[in-house]
Amino acid sequence: MSDPHPTGADGSTEGPSTALIATIGLAAGSLVANIYYAQPLVREIAGELGIDPDLAGALTSTTQIGYGIGLFFLVSLADLVENRRLVLVTLSITLIGLIGMGLSTSVVPFFLFSFLIGVCSTGAQVLIPFIAHKVPVEKRGRVVGNVMAAVLTGIMLARPVSLFVAGTFGWRAIFFLSAALMAAIGLALFRMMPKQAPESRMRYHQVIASMGTLLRETPVLRWRSAYQAIIFCAFNLFWTAIPFALSERFALSQHQIGLFALAGAGGALAAPIVGRLADRGLGLVLSATAMVGLAVFFAVSGYAVMAGALVLLAMSAVLIDAAVQANQIVSQRIIFAIAPEKRGRLNAIYMTSAFIGGAFGSTLGTLTYHWGGWTGTASVGAGLGVLGVVLFALEQAGRRTG
Repeated sequence: MSDPHPTGADGSTEGPSTALIATIGLAAGSLVANIYYAQPLVREIAGELGIDPDLAGALTSTTQIGYGIGLFFLVSLADLVENRRLVLVTLSITLIGLIGMGLSTSVVPFFLFSFLIGVCSTGAQVLIPFIAHKVPVEKRGRVVGNVMAAVLTGIMLARPVSLFVAGTFGWRAIFFLSAALMAAIGLALFRMMPKQAPESRMRYHQVIASMGTLLRETPVLRWRSAYQAIIFCAFNLFWTAIPFALSERFALSQHQIGLFALAGAGGALAAPIVGRLADRGLGLVLSATAMVGLAVFFAVSGYAVMAGALVLLAMSAVLIDAAVQANQIVSQRIIFAIAPEKRGRLNAIYMTSAFIGGAFGSTLGTLTYHWGGWTGTASVGAGLGVLGVVLFALEQAGRRTG
């Protein structure tokens, strides 16, 4: 379907300013980072709040559950609620939740605030289609690439930054620091972000009910959701299991593992390049390359761990992250062009699928590593890449015969 706003939703031929795009990238990356700050601090938080060690993992699971719920039920609101207001409200609630987490002295409020942060951090997924809709179609891939680079950077930096801040100021400091960042970003968006009134006149229950129909009647959305579920499953598989391998095979400390994660964030540098190539009509090539690359780089990572080649392993991590970015940018560029008035629901379905895949990958990472070490994990990751290639080939074959 052609884009009904080839010059941007506001009628401008140039689209939003570089400053607005950069601010939205910072906002999206910072919001998503909130989901991961507590993960490396579970032991310290559980000890201080008196949480049983067997239940400590629930500290981060609660945030993830909230994020999953928010992806489906909050992101879809972008089709009903003025987008600037929706983003500012979610930012404000996230700020309150972060302060609440930092001040919590018992289990129940910490869990409640964790859940709240998870739900409202999905405001990032309102911002991405918002800015994509504002730019001319010929620049859409580039802008989505830049914003997604910020999101992946936020994901990858959250854990090491959390460890470094907590190591100096205690675990509560990271939540207060993030709350201050939310306040600064909120003020910037209040001044810079234009209003975006929704085109739909549906009621909320109609929007939710329509999502099943939308998925059923939009084949490209089904395919793209499946690809991202697979590739994000592999992404979480890698980053859940790799700390075990780094600790056991390479004897790295927690601090050194954090530095490895920083190196892995280099995959975000591929995002702007991928966006530009997608704008030149190379989206299908990029998707196929991402799937093949996923299989190849997981296989290389398996060899790297067996050979004790840390540099090669780090290069594999960067390239796996780049593959995730490539498919994400191409997929979102495609689905955002389907129907601007439905972009909230389209993105909600797409990102919920990715989240489900990612949640499964986190569990799979632990299981595969304990089952077969890093060789087992790398084999499963490579298999996911092969599965993606097979599905992609089936989609293309269906298009040729359809």
